[in-house]
Amino acid sequence: MGRVTCDFVTRAIARTVGNPGRGYFLLLGAAVTLLGIGIVCLVLMIRFGLGLAGYAHPVYWAVFITCFVFWVGIAHSGTLISAILYLFRSGWRTAVYRTAEAMTVFAVMTAGLFPLIHIGRQWYFYWLIPYPNERGLWPNFKSPLIWDEFAIGTYFTVSTVFLIMGLIPDIAAVRDLATGWRRKLYDITSIGWRGTNEQWRHYTRGYLYLAALATPLVLSVHSVVSWDFAMALVPGWHATLFAPYFVAGAIYSGCAMVITLIVPIRRLFQLEDLITVDHFENLAKLCLLTGMIVGFAYTTEYFVAWFSGSPTERAAFWYRAFGPYWWAGWTMIICNGFLPLLLWSKKVRTNLTSLFVISIFVNIGMWFERFVIIVVSLAGEPFDRWANGGYNPTWADWGIMAGSFGWFFMWFLLFVKNFPAVAISEIKEVLPPPTRAPERVA
Repeated sequence: MGRVTCDFVTRAIARTVGNPGRGYFLLLGAAVTLLGIGIVCLVLMIRFGLGLAGYAHPVYWAVFITCFVFWVGIAHSGTLISAILYLFRSGWRTAVYRTAEAMTVFAVMTAGLFPLIHIGRQWYFYWLIPYPNERGLWPNFKSPLIWDEFAIGTYFTVSTVFLIMGLIPDIAAVRDLATGWRRKLYDITSIGWRGTNEQWRHYTRGYLYLAALATPLVLSVHSVVSWDFAMALVPGWHATLFAPYFVAGAIYSGCAMVITLIVPIRRLFQLEDLITVDHFENLAKLCLLTGMIVGFAYTTEYFVAWFSGSPTERAAFWYRAFGPYWWAGWTMIICNGFLPLLLWSKKVRTNLTSLFVISIFVNIGMWFERFVIIVVSLAGEPFDRWANGGYNPTWADWGIMAGSFGWFFMWFLLFVKNFPAVAISEIKEVLPPPTRAPERVA
């Protein structure tokens, strides 16, 4: 870090908007390919109906709702790293929070697609929007699904404004080094930023207010999502633990996704001097903390099901562990409960290859956690044993899910290619002030 100066920071980050090399375009091509597969599957499903999906009574919330909850969870860690750590003045967040904020916006954009896919008749999506009409029909405002729409819409709006506002000083810094059409683009998007004292005063005050506004959204939005399940009588769902359980899981999966994104970006754009091993170690510690909370929640669920003496609860959790979907339940427990315990070792926390592999398995485990909560709980519901159809995902389910990952990574890769992937202004704030060598006295 000795050679990291203010000028070095600006030029190193400005270099990311140049030609990133072959590896970047290979990743972008893979993302676009996955998106294309998802689009083809979606078009076929719209053409031939939801029968192409693997729905079977009583499982009518399946892969699409699983992906919805998964991507909403991914989005929450961005606000944690950018807003909450900003309020606590954590200096290590400066190099990683821009990636987390961009991840938040694009994850919410991805999550918002799945309710539209799930409804089947996408051309009637406006029925979800509360508006006066001649039929006098209004949505049920007591329904948690309506509050889902409000919460996620608000979260997307605040997160987008938060991202754009933090970008303004950095875009202005890159603008001064750019040429051609990029200079014109950055001149427009920097909205006249000149870095005056008055602008900085208003900027810091507004950023603080937005951080304070975004912080409760981390807790409220995913709590509302958990109430979609907790308000039902399905065994395995009606638990008061769901709100903090979902919030901890969201932060856990989001931190893992940040590591998954930053490791290749650091290598592709040669940001080793700015995104150091210490940053990854702090992210790993945050993953370890939230992973232990999630592991405790798993233990609590099984303990309560056993201790309650309720036959339906015991049957539901026995079905999770030893039923036909045992592989999903044990994948969830191993990936989320046991594998992150390796992060207790400093050697693992400071080894980027190990961190990258663990982060991928954590995200796999968190996806299966949502699958177990939704699909396995419905498939093993004791009240509907007579109608247990057994859910088997089809090529349409997997194809649309793959398309969602392509959609997310495509937007993220385009963002880091055209806008500063690391916060220039905030990294400069935490740099040690330049010192002058002491004069030699004769």
